[in-house]
Amino acid sequence: MKLLFASATLTVAVADEPSERERGLMGVTHLGVDDGMVFVYPEAAPRYFWMKDTPLPLSIAFVGADGRIVAISDMVPLSTALTPSQKPAMYAIEANHGWFFAHGVRVGDSVTGLPPASRQ
Repeated sequence: MKLLFASATLTVAVADEPSERERGLMGVTHLGVDDGMVFVYPEAAPRYFWMKDTPLPLSIAFVGADGRIVAISDMVPLSTALTPSQKPAMYAIEANHGWFFAHGVRVGDSVTGLPPASRQ
């Protein structure tokens, strides 16, 4: 699936089942330059991510139900420190560390192509 930002496209795997969201990118050691994962939830709520068992340096964009980015953070590989969404988010998009910054993606920007809300 492709997600469209104002100046870039990210090809993502979709994690919309609880087990897929729990596993995420754990154990992944390489992503293509413009590849990532979108986590899809049934409703917007505060979200918290960590990097336990994820050796790949990642950045994360939290996205509200309206498709607008509410927060962007960089995450530390293998860390159990929580990265909060700051505001309610229905989606979380992980990409290679620095991808959002490198493509001029900012808080408040819209994301096009998001899948429908998860049923679980």
